[in-house]
Amino acid sequence: MKFSALLFPLLLCLGGVAAASPLADPPPTAALQGDAARPAEAIHWVRSELYFGVGEEKGDSSREQTDTISEAQWRAFLDREVTPRFPDGLTVFDAYGQWLFRDAAQPERLRTKVLVVLHEDTPQRRNDIEAIRLAWKQATHHQSVLWSRQAVDVSF
Repeated sequence: MKFSALLFPLLLCLGGVAAASPLADPPPTAALQGDAARPAEAIHWVRSELYFGVGEEKGDSSREQTDTISEAQWRAFLDREVTPRFPDGLTVFDAYGQWLFRDAAQPERLRTKVLVVLHEDTPQRRNDIEAIRLAWKQATHHQSVLWSRQAVDVSF
């Protein structure tokens, strides 16, 4: 018997096994089953990042100095202003930041908290973000809270 005569039945057998086996399902994901607050997949969501200075602002000599914000004060602010507006979750990073005040010769350097919130892109959620920014500026007398926003694909 020739080698090719042996090879042909073997290939037929292997082909039959492969044809009988369904394609494997894709591997499972870590996604949770969706619910109203956390859908399996969400569209029209954004990632909002808010940058809060928590170190001492010096600015120019005509500006009043502000004290360093303690961890307890930061936590109280989160509990009072942020968590009620975004109870489903948020992330906070400790960071270092710098920015240049108008007419200042040197950049201001201070400790920073970066708050990350994933949320639906709705007028109510944008108002919630603005209320948080305003509350921080009123509480600390800081000039600003930087808000960065970008569209995201979300899956829970």
